[in-house]
Amino acid sequence: MFLGIEEKGCYLNIKGVVMRLSGRIVLVTGAAGGIGRAVALCFAREGAVVMVSDINLAGCSETLELLEQAGGSGCSFKADVTAEVEIRLLYKQIVDRFGRLDSVVNIAGGDCEPSADVEDIDYARMSANLDLNLKSCILSCREAARVMKPQGYGRIINMSSLVYRGSPNQFSYAAAKGGIYAFTRSLAMSLGRYGITVNALAPALVEVPAFVTALGQERWEMLRHDCAERYPLGRVATPDDVARCALFLASDDAAFITGQILEISGGARL
Repeated sequence: MFLGIEEKGCYLNIKGVVMRLSGRIVLVTGAAGGIGRAVALCFAREGAVVMVSDINLAGCSETLELLEQAGGSGCSFKADVTAEVEIRLLYKQIVDRFGRLDSVVNIAGGDCEPSADVEDIDYARMSANLDLNLKSCILSCREAARVMKPQGYGRIINMSSLVYRGSPNQFSYAAAKGGIYAFTRSLAMSLGRYGITVNALAPALVEVPAFVTALGQERWEMLRHDCAERYPLGRVATPDDVARCALFLASDDAAFITGQILEISGGARL
């Protein structure tokens, strides 16, 4: 329940807390995962109507259920972001249903070749990394621009990674995430005149269930302990750390920020 009180473009909820995204239409891809789910819930708490999308429809539906239990509203769509036709259909469904799109947060991604020596780079895994991370982001942004340019407003937030700076054993993934940063800057230069900002997030290690499961609890604990000792803030990131930064970039607080990469690293690389 929200009070019908408007103050400087924001709304107050029943507890008197400012709602920074009240009534805005937002798309979050990769919403079945830890970071995507955290972003969706964070945006919903700030009053956004959140459309959640993922190839994992069951996980996406679970995110939507959690969102609605928290008092938010939205809908879910299944989409494989490595398939251009499904990205096109996703945006068509959004426009048909809502007529506009205020923000998109491109979270979908993952490392398909997490540890390989340079001489062992696999063509199929390299291609999968580029498809899942870089190409999907470019295509999603293309469709978002087609919706946002005529309306003269938009917030695009892409998911890079701290490995955009380089990594000794994540060659294709680092290349894809570096490409996202370069593309984000280029898109910001092109879309600024239309009132659209484009920025990217670059987290260091984030504790997400899928990563913990993939490594196993023992290996994860070793990795987390090692990183926490090296990070000046003494811990690894949580999905909520990333979500709050995405919220900032989607809000009016960041209205004059574009073409930037926001490192969420606890000071990991200074």
